[in-house]
Amino acid sequence: MLVKLFIIDIVHISGSSMEPTIQNGKAVVVNKLAYGLVKPFGSTLMCAWNTPKCGDIVIYMHDNRLVIKRCTATSLCPLEYSSDKGYTLRVNNVDYPLTEEQFESMKAFSKVPEKMILAIGDNYTDSIDSRSYGFIPVYNILGKALCN
Repeated sequence: MLVKLFIIDIVHISGSSMEPTIQNGKAVVVNKLAYGLVKPFGSTLMCAWNTPKCGDIVIYMHDNRLVIKRCTATSLCPLEYSSDKGYTLRVNNVDYPLTEEQFESMKAFSKVPEKMILAIGDNYTDSIDSRSYGFIPVYNILGKALCN
């Protein structure tokens, strides 16, 4: 029980937001010690010793549900927006599609706020992620996916 609470957990993926990297129904091993010590039965870290890096697949709570997404940008990473041919967000030379609503709510941010990350599903067109609900505080990230 202690191992599952604090060290390693296995989560089953429900949904297609991380396809093709992680398929719906697959099990993923999560390193709960990757970024800090998770508060038992909570959705935050008691103490942190590391932060996610771009490319990490992270686990966090959103709307009382466990969510798995890719860390696309970290604290203070620049963000560029365009509305020329549809709405897009450019991060680290990759363009992500935005809806008009997402564009309007995000365009005020020229960079990722301090101690936050931008988390986006690999299946950008079918993912509800930071583009819809905002940046994720680093202390809310509960672990890192070890395998997929």
